[in-house]
Amino acid sequence: MRLGYKLAAEAFDPKELVRQAIRAEEAGFDFVEISDHYHPWLDVQGHSPFAWNVLSAIAVQTRTLGLATGVTCPSVRYHPAIIAQAAATLAILSDGRFTLGVGSGERLNEHVVGQGFGSIAERHERLREALEIISLLWKGGYRSYQGKYLQLEDARVFDLPKVLPAIAVAAGGRRAAELAATHGSGLFATEPRADLVEAFTGKGGQGPRYAEVPVAWAPDEQAAITEAHRTTRWAVTGWKVMSELPNPANFEAAAATVTEGDVRAMFVAGPDPEPYVAKVKEYTDAGYDHIVLMNSGPDQDGFLDFFAKELRGRLTR
Repeated sequence: MRLGYKLAAEAFDPKELVRQAIRAEEAGFDFVEISDHYHPWLDVQGHSPFAWNVLSAIAVQTRTLGLATGVTCPSVRYHPAIIAQAAATLAILSDGRFTLGVGSGERLNEHVVGQGFGSIAERHERLREALEIISLLWKGGYRSYQGKYLQLEDARVFDLPKVLPAIAVAAGGRRAAELAATHGSGLFATEPRADLVEAFTGKGGQGPRYAEVPVAWAPDEQAAITEAHRTTRWAVTGWKVMSELPNPANFEAAAATVTEGDVRAMFVAGPDPEPYVAKVKEYTDAGYDHIVLMNSGPDQDGFLDFFAKELRGRLTR
């Protein structure tokens, strides 16, 4: 099992995210994962720097820390040729510590380029084409591709790493989990769903299996829940809402009826390490081996100290 720390790019400025990553390495985390957004979920979060710049800065200021996007959409706001080049460069800068996490995107971030955000079926097809383009470019040489939605014309990525990054594909259902096996080399999920792992492995998937665990640390459990409700209540709305709304104002409206009780039901919160261990066990029992702790509490440094002193040893045992 590998343990990761989620860099909440919607909630912190770029220099603070780099600082947190350095602290995460010192605290004993194996890797960090960063969201790749254009907008935050809620205005109260107040940030959304360019994830690739942040990752590059982290790569040159850390030594052993793994890096991952969680996740990038390589088929609307970005063309997959750009992501193929960016991921290859980052793999070189990080000496092979980078994993490319990809997904079909959210309207919140992808609509900004004015190309629409099609049906679920179209998004899956675009992601499949994007993965084919990335894999093609990573074979080296000049490449072209003609898909239904995406095209590539006589392009070459000149700087390729000796070992290509794993590609972890985000899945909320069987179809995407199977795509992770056939067109990726890893799985990415946000729930402890064994059926997704089974779909991935059933199609021959053998790579890393990432999963995000929502937590909220504070010395006082109620303070942790209050902060998680203030900044992260959007997470309770579910994927169909999260993938479709276009702006933070829409998420503010959609989450208006979310209560602190709803947040408490979803998040592990407070200073006791044992509930964290029990929650992580749900994910490892389901077959996930790269566990990402997403702290929505009010004190990131306090959480990192808590992980180093009280949680890491319990989890690794």
